[in-house]
Amino acid sequence: MNLPTRRLAGRDVSAIGLGCMNISHAYGKPPTPEQGRAVLHAALDAGVTLFDTAALYGFGANESLVGPVLAPHRSRILLCSKGGMAGETFPDGVKRVIDGRPEAIRRHCEASLKRLGTDHIDLYYLHRWHKQVPIEDSVGEMARLKAEGKIGALGLSEVSAPTLRRAHAVHPIAAVQTEYSLWTRNPEIAVLQACREIGAAFVAFSPVARGVLTAEPPQPEAFDPKDIRRAMPRFEAANYPANLQLAQAHRAIAAEVGCSPAQLALAWLLARGPDVLPIPGTTRVDHLLDDLGACRVQLDAAVVQRLDALFDPRVISGLRYNRQSLSEVDTEEFAA
Repeated sequence: MNLPTRRLAGRDVSAIGLGCMNISHAYGKPPTPEQGRAVLHAALDAGVTLFDTAALYGFGANESLVGPVLAPHRSRILLCSKGGMAGETFPDGVKRVIDGRPEAIRRHCEASLKRLGTDHIDLYYLHRWHKQVPIEDSVGEMARLKAEGKIGALGLSEVSAPTLRRAHAVHPIAAVQTEYSLWTRNPEIAVLQACREIGAAFVAFSPVARGVLTAEPPQPEAFDPKDIRRAMPRFEAANYPANLQLAQAHRAIAAEVGCSPAQLALAWLLARGPDVLPIPGTTRVDHLLDDLGACRVQLDAAVVQRLDALFDPRVISGLRYNRQSLSEVDTEEFAA
């Protein structure tokens, strides 16, 4: 597949990348390692050159899986990972911990390098801003890691426009990664414009609304006990039926356009600007190839306007995260 390219961290990469989280983490029981590797190989064969992982995903298992598969292709891909949020061992098990102290970021990065089997991560994100630690301290340590050759470009995830500007004053920020889709449009409040002001690319995760904007939206009653969507208000019984109605209208527009629902959602993101790069995740090769087909979908202005109006943030039912999770991010949010 001949994929178009966009600019990220000083490189030309595929306009649609692969978010690797799903093959180890978050949505219930992950696929087998063999199935995960099959998705990665299919992405490479299809021309994907942007791969995104993190220390958090599977508490390191994702990096251990992704690293060996991507190793022979490093010269032609952009490898991205994240630190500042990872699994830490406690007497009652491994738990997710946000820690932006310089020593923690260095520890996370060096552990990621070992798991990935590499001496250099091309784009390294601060996964969450640890609000008890000045952003300048966290980014300063990332800059030192770059000076040592351990990482390339610097990125931030789930930050507000003011925090982005503070970080950029310490060291140039190449990318911001935040949830962005038709049903999560908070980047449009301020951070997308801030990215453009400083010349940072915007990487959109969960671009098909955690599976809702697909041909088969998920059914919350069937979620695995460990599925993170169980804690998300938009999937609660009080909110999900209204959101499904929006998804149904979205599927009707996709039928008119002549593409799949996932392709329509991704094509809408691609139409937001040449600096926006979606990174859908999947555990299935057929879904991966369908996602990449969005590169062939050209939306006219009238369709974009219809989608903008259909998914006006004021009509989305429920917050994207629960209150606890929202307290851990540093983003401008629309009210529920």
